[in-house]
Amino acid sequence: MSVDEVGRWPSRVGSRVLRRFVETRELTLLVLIVAIIVGMSLASPVFLSLANFRAIAIGMAPTVIIAVGMTVLLVSGGFDLSVGSVLALASTVTALLLLSGASIPLAILGALALGVIIGLANGIVVTRIGVNPLVATLGSMSIARGIALVLTEGFSLINLPPAFGWAGRAEILGLPFLLWVALALVVVFDLAMRHGSFFRQLYYIGSNEKAARLSGLAVDRVRTLAYMLSGLLAALAGVLLASRLMSGTPTAGNALELQVLAAAVIGGASLRGGEGTVLGAFLGVVFVALINNAMTMLAVSIYWQMIVTGAVLVVAVALDMLVRRGDE
Repeated sequence: MSVDEVGRWPSRVGSRVLRRFVETRELTLLVLIVAIIVGMSLASPVFLSLANFRAIAIGMAPTVIIAVGMTVLLVSGGFDLSVGSVLALASTVTALLLLSGASIPLAILGALALGVIIGLANGIVVTRIGVNPLVATLGSMSIARGIALVLTEGFSLINLPPAFGWAGRAEILGLPFLLWVALALVVVFDLAMRHGSFFRQLYYIGSNEKAARLSGLAVDRVRTLAYMLSGLLAALAGVLLASRLMSGTPTAGNALELQVLAAAVIGGASLRGGEGTVLGAFLGVVFVALINNAMTMLAVSIYWQMIVTGAVLVVAVALDMLVRRGDE
């Protein structure tokens, strides 16, 4: 072994360790989740209580739903910063329609359609006009949040029909209905991403857009559909949140896009596209939710929770970049 090879050996070993970590991301997250549960059960007897786990499940359900759409979009090579604002706008629009006398199904469909329209607009601006996804979705984030605040003048809309609260308070087999919806979406879209021919295109497009175009794939159409799915699921999360809170809240979902991105990237998705699984994103959401819950129980300031979430996102992206650099 030459002197140069000896000097590069630690770097190669480090790269292999990082690559192994990334390749087994889902298994690693499971181990970390179990470690957090065991550690917190020793630190706080309340942590393992049914009430605490129920609170965690209800709180993370909207994030899981949005993370599904975000993962699909990240795999295609895009991302969406407007999801938190779309959630808030869907929540307020649903409440406004209900208070104006619309039926519950019509109010829900109206909010979901609005989410699809916003996703379509994002997709067109990004794929047809060529605006950078960061700028495009940052703009739609501001617009959607602004509309929600204008429609409500900054106040929450209450006194919604009691029947609308069924989804927010119902339980099936002892688990909240919100969690069942989130889990169903995780299972369906994880299987679709692994085995569905349409969704497999997302990986080709995200990995090498130029090659995907040359092979005849409708790159712009597929990516636009991914943006529409992201908008639809963000709106669905907003409707379910309105049902749980029994109010339309224009300030809901503030900074939620950071949590969703962190969870998806922690779960194995790459900001460069072409990688990621819905199951990994779900485990990422659970991981972040457990960390936040643990810090709350340990009386850590909510501001520190924001710092930790941001730090976890940076570390996850840095690890992904280091592994990619080692492969080059």
